[in-house]
Amino acid sequence: MGKAGSSRPAPVPQATVPLPAGFGIAFDADTQFVGSDVLFGGSPLRLLRLNAAGVRALEELRGRPVGSPASGRLARRLTDIGLAHPRPPAMQQPAGVTVVIPVRDRAAALDRCLSALGTGYPVIVVDDGSVDPAAAAGLCERHGARLRRRAVPGGPGRARNDGLALASTPLVAFVDSDCVPGPGWIARLSAHFADPLVAAVAPRVRPMTGPNAVGRYLAARAPVDMGAREARVAPLTRLPYVPTAALLVRTEAVVGARNGFDPDLRYGEDVDLVWRLTEEGWRVRYDPAAEVRHVEPGRWLPVLARRFRYGNAAAPLARRHPGQVPPLVLQAWPAAAVGALLAGWPLAALAACGAGTGQLIRLLRGWGVPADCILGSMAGSVKQTWLGVGQWSAQFALPAVAVGIARPGGRYARTRIGRRLALASLLVGPPAAEWLRRRPPLDPLRFALGYLADEAAYGAGVYRGAAAERLAAPLMPRFAWRPLHKAPIRAVRRAGPAAMRTTPQKGA
Repeated sequence: MGKAGSSRPAPVPQATVPLPAGFGIAFDADTQFVGSDVLFGGSPLRLLRLNAAGVRALEELRGRPVGSPASGRLARRLTDIGLAHPRPPAMQQPAGVTVVIPVRDRAAALDRCLSALGTGYPVIVVDDGSVDPAAAAGLCERHGARLRRRAVPGGPGRARNDGLALASTPLVAFVDSDCVPGPGWIARLSAHFADPLVAAVAPRVRPMTGPNAVGRYLAARAPVDMGAREARVAPLTRLPYVPTAALLVRTEAVVGARNGFDPDLRYGEDVDLVWRLTEEGWRVRYDPAAEVRHVEPGRWLPVLARRFRYGNAAAPLARRHPGQVPPLVLQAWPAAAVGALLAGWPLAALAACGAGTGQLIRLLRGWGVPADCILGSMAGSVKQTWLGVGQWSAQFALPAVAVGIARPGGRYARTRIGRRLALASLLVGPPAAEWLRRRPPLDPLRFALGYLADEAAYGAGVYRGAAAERLAAPLMPRFAWRPLHKAPIRAVRRAGPAAMRTTPQKGA
């Protein structure tokens, strides 16, 4: 495999291709129906209005699979914007899958991984310059796997590319050597490839942890675990990337995506691949119903060192994908409200919320959206902005916030107390919200300390990568000045359900 970018890109699939017959859909848990013809939700959040033909197609999809071009086009649109998720038809044991495992100096982990995979699929192990190549060779011989030896380590991207070049099957499953695949995960994911636009599908990667505090923290917040909610994977959405610790891909799509993984990226090569696939028009899905286990470190130092390395990838990714790696996206009115609250100006915060709510009411006039839905949306945007600013502060400004809490300044004790509380809320709020949402088997104090150390390590890595690339973009929040607008959807003519209006990117 050559360097990413050195080959012609794959043909761009057409966005108007309907979801195939036999596929069903399931609406996302956050999708709300506003009357019979308006849907609210998705990622980014939007309102979507159906015309009369769209309403008929929606009724056709309720509880039934795609059975007509009209319902297929509507199903495609709904699954593309996150209002619904595809339900592919069931299939038997898939044929034409090769498993590729990159490994370096992890003989015990490789043995465990190969044992869990079994003999259902051909396996290619790429030894990326292990110190003891005989160990990997012996394991491959014992488990019936094919071995590709790299004399000089080149990183996981190069190793995966070497395995991809040796595979001749339509699908390739990438699995890291420190993973323990569960039964049936390939069969579950391969059903999605009945959709000709799907290039890759990821399972949920659940952590395998020890009983100590580190393990209990990672059980709730391992970086490779993308959570229990299914999603379309795309930049600037709720799920912007998936790791290649375990990933099933369409071979022609990945080979066509400028020759697979970028060998120059030591970290973030999986994010880069997913984004190049989406740029070329392919779909990438996350299906947490399929699970793979991943062995996690048992000590804090390796955990934080890994997060530091992940942070290093932000600047190279921002260089390759401008505008896709903002650390924080701020909407104008929610950001103004949060800024006013932190400054101790409650009336100004209330005025900002009122102005933002009024803007939404004006823009949505005639859409039949209830007032409580608009008020709830604005309140949720303010909350998410506060949590987002807090996470950004933990990543990039933790020492400054700590100094501000210790020495808040101000002539009056009341002023100093207010400033301390405001700054402390930025550090306490995000881990508290995370703890309440996940209810991990770890007390709140140790979870919060682990959270702050985790985020600070990642931020330090981003600083280092940004300095090396001489690029400030991965450090700087981005403002979205138009939180809600109406835009016509360019659709294939005669595609009744696609003749919709949408208002994308609302909220923080």
